[in-house]
Amino acid sequence: MIETVKRILRDSLQLGERADGLVEESPLLGEVPELDSMAVVTILTLFEEEFGIEVNDEDISAETFATVGSLARFLQERV
Repeated sequence: MIETVKRILRDSLQLGERADGLVEESPLLGEVPELDSMAVVTILTLFEEEFGIEVNDEDISAETFATVGSLARFLQERV
């Protein structure tokens, strides 16, 4: 799931080669300037489209987007 999250982050945030250096412990919020509120919506929409899931607003918190690993765990729990 980490590789899927990295791919979606790379594509949605246009990180290019920087995405290759992302690991499970890589911080996101506050560390990746491209990750703003619109990017969060885009990422969640891509999750919904790719995996056929529905993400509710109340399911999202700052902890969800704290690290690559926390985002992958969030996705894994819904798939």
